[in-house]
Amino acid sequence: MYSKRLLDEFRKTGIEIGDRVKLVCAGVDFEGLLMPRPQSGDQDIVVLKLDSGYNTGLKAETMELVKKAPPKPAPPQDSGEKSARGGIAILGCGGTIASKIEYKTGAVYPSITPRELRMAFPALQKWDIHSRQIFSLFSEDMNSAHWRMLADAIEDEIKDGSDGIVVMHGTDTMNYTSSAVSYMLQNLPVPVVLVGSQRSSDRPSSENEMNLLNAVFSATQDLGEVAVCMHATTNDGFCHLHRGTRVRKMHTSRRDAFHSINSHPLAAVDYRTKRFERLSDWIPRCKGGLTAKKELNDNVALIYVHPNIKPSLISKLDDYDGIVLVGTGLGHTPANAFDDKSVKGVIRPIRELVSSGIPVAMASQCISGRICMRVYSTGRLLIDAGVIGDGADWTPEAAYAKMCWVLGQTKDQNEAARLMMENIAGEITERSAIEGY
Repeated sequence: MYSKRLLDEFRKTGIEIGDRVKLVCAGVDFEGLLMPRPQSGDQDIVVLKLDSGYNTGLKAETMELVKKAPPKPAPPQDSGEKSARGGIAILGCGGTIASKIEYKTGAVYPSITPRELRMAFPALQKWDIHSRQIFSLFSEDMNSAHWRMLADAIEDEIKDGSDGIVVMHGTDTMNYTSSAVSYMLQNLPVPVVLVGSQRSSDRPSSENEMNLLNAVFSATQDLGEVAVCMHATTNDGFCHLHRGTRVRKMHTSRRDAFHSINSHPLAAVDYRTKRFERLSDWIPRCKGGLTAKKELNDNVALIYVHPNIKPSLISKLDDYDGIVLVGTGLGHTPANAFDDKSVKGVIRPIRELVSSGIPVAMASQCISGRICMRVYSTGRLLIDAGVIGDGADWTPEAAYAKMCWVLGQTKDQNEAARLMMENIAGEITERSAIEGY
């Protein structure tokens, strides 16, 4: 909020938020768009968006109007809802890709609808698209109920004849959602491409436009899988398309935060040059019809194994229907294989959980590499206790989402163990490629 003095000056000169203005600060001329300002800080500081795209705060000695902001564009002729048949469906779930800066506080919040994004990015008009909002949340607030809502919406779009589907989603838990949807919707007749952004649309370094347009372009290809489309490098060269069960956010803020784990990306994508370069094998569009198995059981724990973990913590997990342990190395927990009095092993409570009918699976904190519980005594004790996962190279998130899905399909412990070790959506590979690390 600007000071009363500045607001009076704006009124006298006819200046409004969004207008192009010129001001003098410390004898230097500056020109840019007048922006709103946060409530905090010096209210006599004028915020300008410079032509470079960056915002700056200046103490104006003089200020004049250069050009009025153009009128807001009229909305597209369509209603922004689903078309009857065909085209690419853009489904909004919120996240940074669909967010703006709230200038009163400086925080980012989800607000831009898919329809508004189409207005903001004219290049989208080259494709036949339609859009609708499923919900608007930061991804850290999403849970299995939202996975189900999204799967329902995707299934509806497929039944209505959409040629491809793009899902705008927050980045923090996008790999959980992409994994869950990969299990819930199999034999896909169209691509399902999740896309996000590390930086909101009104930040000068936002990569949302390139990510979104490459995601839409990917949704037109001969792909029958759930995938994630994000920047491949820190620059704007191209995007990588990752398999939904293989992708992981590996950096808190970099634009190339998403990597394929234990595999290569599916493709390198650049809509500007129509590049869709195959980097590894993928499943083409399925001609046999969609298989929807959307039941989930979210009463599943994901537990990070650490030194000093207490056996009582494992014992208290008996309220869960399934457990995924994120173990050390090849898939280990404290086991006290050498009967050291100072070691508190957790094999016994794990065995008790399995004996009570609760499936327990193993993933690795190492992220890359394969679970192998046959190398050391600790691993063999875990196999003997009934822990699932020996030979799997899934990510912890893919294993967690799979346990939720498996327990939605069966209550039988043996069948759950069998399904966990069956490759459903590329989450388990037969061979480990050295180049995949």
